[in-house]
Amino acid sequence: MESGDERGVAAPSLSEYPKDSNLIAAGKISARLDRLPPTRSVWFMIVLLSLGFFFELYDMLFTGYVAPGLYRSGIFTPTTPGLFGTTGIAGFMAALFSGLFIGTIGCGVLADKFGRRAIFTYSLLWYTVANVVMAFQTTAFGIDSWRFISGLGLGVEMVTIGTYISELAPKHLRGRAFACCQAVGFSAVPVVSYLSYLLVPVEPFGVEGWRWIVFIGAHGAIFVWWIRRRLPESPRWLAQNGRIDEAQHIMARLEARVESEFGRPLPPPGAPIPATPHGRFSDMWVAPYGKRMFMMIVFNIFQSIGFYGFANWVPTLVVKQGVTVMNSLLYTSIIAIAAPIGPVIGLFIADRFERKTVIMAAAMMVMASGLVFSQARNPGMIIALGICLTLGSNIMSYSYHSYQAELFPTGIRARAVGFAYSWSRFSAIFNAFLIAFFLDRFDVLGVFLFIAAAMCVITLDIALLGPRTKNLALEDIAH
Repeated sequence: MESGDERGVAAPSLSEYPKDSNLIAAGKISARLDRLPPTRSVWFMIVLLSLGFFFELYDMLFTGYVAPGLYRSGIFTPTTPGLFGTTGIAGFMAALFSGLFIGTIGCGVLADKFGRRAIFTYSLLWYTVANVVMAFQTTAFGIDSWRFISGLGLGVEMVTIGTYISELAPKHLRGRAFACCQAVGFSAVPVVSYLSYLLVPVEPFGVEGWRWIVFIGAHGAIFVWWIRRRLPESPRWLAQNGRIDEAQHIMARLEARVESEFGRPLPPPGAPIPATPHGRFSDMWVAPYGKRMFMMIVFNIFQSIGFYGFANWVPTLVVKQGVTVMNSLLYTSIIAIAAPIGPVIGLFIADRFERKTVIMAAAMMVMASGLVFSQARNPGMIIALGICLTLGSNIMSYSYHSYQAELFPTGIRARAVGFAYSWSRFSAIFNAFLIAFFLDRFDVLGVFLFIAAAMCVITLDIALLGPRTKNLALEDIAH
């Protein structure tokens, strides 16, 4: 094992750690991580995780963009027969979110048990294979079934990425790390939107365009092993699980690289705060976590109405505004260009303002833009307001993913985030049918009144119950 030197690369020997206390060891590892400056090596780890998020969002968000192709193929219908019919596009969306719900609520514990790195890798491979199989299906039942299976892997992946980033990024960088991840991830939106504009209306080589969209996304599997080889396991997780030698080795190598890039000795670590022990499901409900869990459950139930109510339905909503299917895909591909811009803005503001304040402001932006969008008929206004909606949604998204991962300790972080986040997926199962209902009965205005009410709920929820987290160590927030 590498040891530190007098220039400041701290790598204390194992004898400094009480042999019966992995929690103190984890606290010291965290203190060493949190003092690292934002050099190339630190950002490289964040960008690698962000590439995984790119393929995840491509997969999840192509749902709405391939919808016109699924109508065109005759496999699905734009409207839903009955409230919970499976041959409408709402059934296709519900299948995805059913898988996401089970993946997040039931499998978040996997990353706590087996490590962030392994679960990040295998969940990506899982949903990639499932999507390839789905692309060969010719019935609504077959497509829905494999979309559900792919959603299981996506659910696990989403929980793992947020947990992984929160533990690798120093405390002064966490907000910007999540903003970077979301900026790279949401660049998938203009990519999938533009590809849909090009491919959905046609049949290259006799294969329906929507199937090509799915096949292209499967290329994420090509990169997964390359990403895996260059990402370390979370030192916080390793130390927490008694694998202190491995945590020490990773930290010593990382500190040496960072110090070389920094050009001067690293600052000394702050006073270590012992990590909290591994917990059970019941530990998510003791103070202060119970209040935080309740807050995030309420938030996730209602935020999905605003985010997916627009993101997954934007081509259909634009068609209902009187635009042709072809022009709808053109307009939405322009709107989609704004998707990564929201998180890019976050690179400048994420660690300057409290996460909860940014979440509330973004929710109000979604509410206001949506209500005006519902009355727009001019193409320029539709596009401009669609961009405002996209910016608001994605600023809210990067902020709450960071916030959610900060609120719980390392020992239960993945399972707690998974449980809280699963309510977003559970909500989205029914939101697809509710959006279809409001769109059919009350047109686009009804949809956005529904979304506006949801945004009011989450604003009050975060304002009244949300703790502050800006520039605090994860252990400080946990305690």
